[in-house]
Amino acid sequence: MSEARPVHTWLTDMDGVLVHEEDPIAGAAEFIEALKTSGVTYLLITNNSIYTPRDLRARLLGSGIDVPEDRIFTSALATADFLDEQRPGGSAYVVGESGLITAMHDIGYVMTDRNPDYVVLGETRTYSFEAITKAIRLIENGARFIATTPDASGPSHQGTLPATGSVAALISTAIGQRPYFVGKPNPLMMRSALNRIQAHSETTVMVGDRMDTDIVSGLEAGLRTVFVGTGSTRPDDVPRFPYKPTKVVDSVADLVDLVAEWA
Repeated sequence: MSEARPVHTWLTDMDGVLVHEEDPIAGAAEFIEALKTSGVTYLLITNNSIYTPRDLRARLLGSGIDVPEDRIFTSALATADFLDEQRPGGSAYVVGESGLITAMHDIGYVMTDRNPDYVVLGETRTYSFEAITKAIRLIENGARFIATTPDASGPSHQGTLPATGSVAALISTAIGQRPYFVGKPNPLMMRSALNRIQAHSETTVMVGDRMDTDIVSGLEAGLRTVFVGTGSTRPDDVPRFPYKPTKVVDSVADLVDLVAEWA
């Protein structure tokens, strides 16, 4: 890192890096404050499509982490950006929560179950057999199949939760057609995030806790990457992957002093 170009931009995942559900990870608030005081640009990137950035700001604030709304970028926003480029002013049947629905409305999309251009699948805690069946039939009738992320599961205090990828697999098995996944590990989400804040890949670092999403998408987008051992991928498993992060640390607390040093 000392021989590389200075770091002007930090991208960081949320769950597993800054928080565990509602519980802050030690050093997270200090890391965000270090980013603010150093003058670098930063953006929180999450595959969570349930909440709007305003919702996520409130949740983080409740955990003692103060992040402005415009510093949060979700897979719902990345999906909306993608569809706005592909087919501006289109229509979609959306299976998801307010984060995804709001993002779709904001780009001028019409929500409909009558011959939509797309079926867009996001994360929700209230999947229904009726909604999934309708999605299947609309895709069979010609709607294009999009999903926010391939994450098959997510963490909770009670244990593992099925996520978007699991429901996408259910639909794919029924119709023999896979969706196009917009969120991590698709580097498209990284490039969309960089464009949003007018940042350059060569001077950007991605911080994440998952080797199979955060680290690989950062690597494929040309970013330097930092793995923190407080989330989904166990630190002992890092050497088993065919690619490696630029740096491995125990937690985000180890990055507080490095923000100024790498700048």
